[in-house]
Amino acid sequence: MDVRDFDFELPSELIAQEPPPDRGASRLLRLDRRTGELAHLSIAALPDLLDSGDLLVVNDTRVFAARLIGRRVPSGGAVECLLLRRVDPARADGSDMSGGDMWEALMHPGQKLGPGARVVFEPPEGASGGLRLHGEVVERRFHGRRVVRLRPEGAGSIDAVVDAIGHVPLPPYIKRDDRGDDRARYQTVFARARGSIAAPTAGLHFTPPLIAALAARGVEIAQITLHVGYGTFQPVRVERVEDHRLEAEPYVIEPPAASAIAAALRDRRRIVAVGTTTTRTLEAVARAKGTIAPGAGQTDLFIHPGFDFRAIGGLITNFHLPRSSLLMLVSAFAGRERVLSAYRRAIDEGYRFYSYGDAMLIL
Repeated sequence: MDVRDFDFELPSELIAQEPPPDRGASRLLRLDRRTGELAHLSIAALPDLLDSGDLLVVNDTRVFAARLIGRRVPSGGAVECLLLRRVDPARADGSDMSGGDMWEALMHPGQKLGPGARVVFEPPEGASGGLRLHGEVVERRFHGRRVVRLRPEGAGSIDAVVDAIGHVPLPPYIKRDDRGDDRARYQTVFARARGSIAAPTAGLHFTPPLIAALAARGVEIAQITLHVGYGTFQPVRVERVEDHRLEAEPYVIEPPAASAIAAALRDRRRIVAVGTTTTRTLEAVARAKGTIAPGAGQTDLFIHPGFDFRAIGGLITNFHLPRSSLLMLVSAFAGRERVLSAYRRAIDEGYRFYSYGDAMLIL
């Protein structure tokens, strides 16, 4: 398939720059994937749209403050760093990688930050505590990536200092700096396992009252973990859809969740995935093992039209970028023409798009 088949025009004013005033106040577009019928609702209507015995599966990953702002040493030039993932020192080439934490990162200005470049990351202006992270670039990688060695100044773990001085890694289409309230709003109520550089945004719509209403309806909820990395959002740079490759992301399915999901599959009850990350995890494990079993691993599964779904029977998701792998996944589940038609209707009706936007339920 041609990547251009997944393009559409989106007015910039529909790209949500802020979360809704109240969590749980999002609109919900319901799409019947058999008939293409649409209904305009709110997320509060979700319990009425699901059946007793349905199983919702959510991603309980926690976003960490992966965006660091600092300066070069000794020049003082501004530096930004987006931490992507920890690197095993034994895997890196070149200089000694022992000592400190090794991270693969996107750094700016990349062209000036070759091996040996030193940087320091500090808390936002006016913040107290005197926490700092010192960094040294030790390896240059593809697409502007670097391996950087980080060490804290004084006591404290790398993770604790990053959480204290880092910024919420809002997506680039949100054209503002992060604020204090983003630390809560760009995090789902399920967030537990620290490790993502982006929120599993379909989960942002859920609140404790909505969860209680789902339970009263007889809908079960199971939690799995997929740590969202850059691969989920990396641009599709090829012309043919089938030539795109995703970077692997780590997942964990604990025994209670695996048991609940396997039981739903066995009993032929509907499994509704909350988000594309949840979908990819479930489908990757189902393809590899024939069912859902407990365990940890990594998945680079790229779902696009023609995919044979073996686990999910429903999907809750946000509205995605044109030409993105996420839009291709949704199109694989509901059909490209139906999804793009629904997107056109959503645009006409003024739905809010992307991470802080509204939701879509496909059954």
